[in-house]
Amino acid sequence: MILKRLMLLSLVILGAVLLSSCSDKKPEPSAAFTKFTKEWNKQDFKTMYGQLTPDAKKDISQKKFIERYKAIYDGIEAKNLKVTFTKPKEEKDPDDIKSTSYTYHVKMNTVAGDLSYSGKAVLKKTKKDDTYTWNVDWQPSMILKDLKKDTLISVKTLESSRGEIVDRNQQPLAMNGEASQIGLFPKQLEGHEDTKAKLARLLGTTTDTIDDALSASWVTPESFVPIKTVSADKTDLIDKARNLPGVLIQSTPARVYPCGKACSHLIGYVGSITKEQLDKNKNEGYTDSSIIGKKGLESLYEDQLRGRDGAEIILTDSDHEPIKTIAKKDPVNGKDIQLTIDRSVQETIYKHMNGDSGAAAAINPKTGDVLALVSTPAFDPNEFSLGISNANYQKLLKDPDNPLLNRFTQTYTPGSTQKPLTASIALSQKAITPNTTLKINGLTWRDPSWKGDFHITREDSLPEVNLKSALTVSDNIYFAQVALKTGADKFVSGMKNFGFGEKLPFPYAVKNSQVANGGKIDNTGLLANSGYGQGQLLVNPLLLALDYSAFVNDGNIVKPQLLVKSDNSSSSPSYWKKNVLSASNAKTISKDLEITGPSDTAYLPQIKGAPPLAGKTGTAEHKEKQGTQGKDDGWFVAYNTNDPKLLISMMIENVQDKNSDLHGSHYVVDKVKKSFRDILK
Repeated sequence: MILKRLMLLSLVILGAVLLSSCSDKKPEPSAAFTKFTKEWNKQDFKTMYGQLTPDAKKDISQKKFIERYKAIYDGIEAKNLKVTFTKPKEEKDPDDIKSTSYTYHVKMNTVAGDLSYSGKAVLKKTKKDDTYTWNVDWQPSMILKDLKKDTLISVKTLESSRGEIVDRNQQPLAMNGEASQIGLFPKQLEGHEDTKAKLARLLGTTTDTIDDALSASWVTPESFVPIKTVSADKTDLIDKARNLPGVLIQSTPARVYPCGKACSHLIGYVGSITKEQLDKNKNEGYTDSSIIGKKGLESLYEDQLRGRDGAEIILTDSDHEPIKTIAKKDPVNGKDIQLTIDRSVQETIYKHMNGDSGAAAAINPKTGDVLALVSTPAFDPNEFSLGISNANYQKLLKDPDNPLLNRFTQTYTPGSTQKPLTASIALSQKAITPNTTLKINGLTWRDPSWKGDFHITREDSLPEVNLKSALTVSDNIYFAQVALKTGADKFVSGMKNFGFGEKLPFPYAVKNSQVANGGKIDNTGLLANSGYGQGQLLVNPLLLALDYSAFVNDGNIVKPQLLVKSDNSSSSPSYWKKNVLSASNAKTISKDLEITGPSDTAYLPQIKGAPPLAGKTGTAEHKEKQGTQGKDDGWFVAYNTNDPKLLISMMIENVQDKNSDLHGSHYVVDKVKKSFRDILK
């Protein structure tokens, strides 16, 4: 019994000794610094401050410590911070030392690139009563190498330049230039209060807007207060503004579009990045002050065009004089882009379209180079890039002609421009031969199987019609009957061979053309209508231009090119669709499309100086009921026959309303022929 009690007492004493040894465990400096680096990695400056030595705390308050070092890391955009230190294999007894040091290593990503450095951290023993702790003897150089108590940090942006867009002849389409900033000098407004009202009227703004600018907190009597930035070529407006007392003009860097409205839908414009765009492009190097492509090719090729700004992190003295650069990332300029577009072709076609609502595409039918893509009416991209006023933007939005709509990306009913495609399919399917003659009586025709009074009409009353005469006089009944001879399945299949229902292999997105709603023709009436370009057919102007290239390329459709190839191989054709029709059939149709005499629908108007052309007119009718007048869209697709190097596809809306001696598609023929004359002169 006594032995058991002695054993129990011994266990109690042993437990007490063990507990005593645990409670007396000595604080180690390495453990303290491990905790400190963990908080440093989290940028928890408040907790870090609590671990500083008393002397370090005397040099800086907790509030200043947190504010200063948070501001430094925010300013240099410190990310992925990683602080480590080298822990010795054997440490001295903490009771025997008053201080120790560790080599620390800092790595981080900054606005100026990766930054890494090492240093020595000193930990000192701080006694309190019978215990002690280890605290960090903080030095500013720990947060950034060579930083001192009175040293300041400066972050300098090294600006990059945006790549420029040029045409095939190196003519600028989007360039880095200068604009004119119109502003006020408040001190000189004294005694000239009417300046604000006059300037407001001149710039299309309000006096309230000007007053808001003048009342900004940073404005002093000697400040230059910007009111509006305008294109440098608006010399008349600039001169009128300059003559007003208190108005100053200064140059400012700007994105300039020398091609103006003629290229606006194609090239697009840049503008200040929005919050939505900033959120969408996280971690892509954009800031809330970035400029980004908004529309057109400026947006499509944003990644290639945009420059990547560099940055330099500089230590400065209290007077902001530089001491040392601790990190630097050089700017990377955006890449220039050269297009196959010919600015002179673009501007010529735009000029002759004369603001009518419509679209045009011009290509080299031999190479596939896209020479022009035009949408009218248009807008001034310079006004958008410089900051369009809300009043002017609302004016564009409310314009019934919709100048903000990019029409060359849309699809339209092709009308009779479809007939050469119908002929191509019928010849390929052996539904007809070039010599097949159809007997047609009168100006109207209907298939006996059709119900109701649905019928097809034509303009000419030839009793016997072959392919040549049908294309020459544009006989609707002939091509309706040819479509029926071909059959719905073969007709649809043939149209697919011409790219209908398929995405164009082209960087600029355009709508897919269609044969019919749902892609199927399920009745003979719709098939007949489709044969001469009505029904539910919809075609994009660029696709139609490409399809006509088959007639000069032995039945092959060229692949559209928008960018000039770096190896200068643009002159070598690349085909998108091969053998859409045989070479002999292609030559037959091309010959039949030549405009040679008064019987040709595209003969008038004759334009002096225009080259010999082959092509097809079309009038797409949009009627609620057969036999009534509706909206007509006029078409003309043509290419020069002598060494074909230009093919233009043009559509003008509402040709029935044009106050002109030229009616229907003749209104479009005039524009296209004048374009050929001026381009190929």
